[in-house]
Amino acid sequence: MHKFGFIIHPIEYEDVSRKFKIMEKFPKRVVEGFTRLLPPMKVSEITGVKSEYAETEGWFVAVPLTSEQMLKLPEGYVLNKIIKAVKIAENLGAEVVGLGAMTSVVGDAGITIAKNSNIAVTTGNSYTVATAVEGAVKAAEMMGKDVRDSHVAVIGATGSIGKVCAEILSRDAKYMTLVARNKEKLQNFRDYLLTKTGMSAHITSDIKEALEDADIIITVTSAVDTVIKPEYLKPGAVVCDVARPRDVSKEVADKRDDVLVIEGGVVQVPGDVDFHFNFGFPPKTSYACMAETMILAMEGRIENYSLGRDLTVEQVDEISKLAKKHGFKLAGFRSFEREVTMEKIESVRKNAKKRLQEWKFA
Repeated sequence: MHKFGFIIHPIEYEDVSRKFKIMEKFPKRVVEGFTRLLPPMKVSEITGVKSEYAETEGWFVAVPLTSEQMLKLPEGYVLNKIIKAVKIAENLGAEVVGLGAMTSVVGDAGITIAKNSNIAVTTGNSYTVATAVEGAVKAAEMMGKDVRDSHVAVIGATGSIGKVCAEILSRDAKYMTLVARNKEKLQNFRDYLLTKTGMSAHITSDIKEALEDADIIITVTSAVDTVIKPEYLKPGAVVCDVARPRDVSKEVADKRDDVLVIEGGVVQVPGDVDFHFNFGFPPKTSYACMAETMILAMEGRIENYSLGRDLTVEQVDEISKLAKKHGFKLAGFRSFEREVTMEKIESVRKNAKKRLQEWKFA
């Protein structure tokens, strides 16, 4: 049996209290000072991952830094913490390790970490792309939208996940808008898409402008703060938020009952898996990046996989086939830590139809 490790960290400073209850009483500045002093640590053992063909087990190892700290502290300091966490996973018996949340973003997206590690490393981004695209298209269908007649917007379009999401969706979408801060990178990627798939995409750095007419939105920035506000979205829009921390403001859920927001990459894990740690998901489900790490272990693919800023469609297709082989699959939809039921989707659809009619006659 090949074993794996997965590196996690507190997304926000409030998450630190999940592990250290006493921290609930202290302000953010004190909590973040405390986390900086902590070394990486084993959090839990993961057992029961089993398919018809193989089984695996592994460990969660934590780097006690919040998302904000990951981006603001010196890069070398943060990378050193992550490398130490990978070493802990190796000492526990892991042969491949996945980088969760911001640990996959810091620096060069895993390349430096892999060079300084004795075991294989992946960001899990290939399977994250696969499930994000599948989820967005499926959710849109439930809302009565066909991607072939839709305007698709990709926010964070020049990042490793955003680029491949855009390339895959550009094969079917009617219109596409690419959003990123770097104009030169945007122009280069637009030219690449036109040559590769024939999609002539609109480009902009203005998120509000990009979303005015978007039907399907995939958002995957590395921003610390939310970037999508309630007023940006048109009635009936479907948003797949792959980013951690979230790109979509909680206000959207509170104020817009006519748009559907789903989280990207929620996966059903085969077997009787027990993570022995509550990271906010229903039992036997995980993030897609975690699932990719498990899949590589089950396949005995002890190799660096999704690393750096340049994923390929071929990688995404390959990991999708391996996921299907072992019984990993999209686990419905979640939004702001809650299940999205069929009743919820139908309610959003009805509200969107009503709003659009009001707009038409206004």
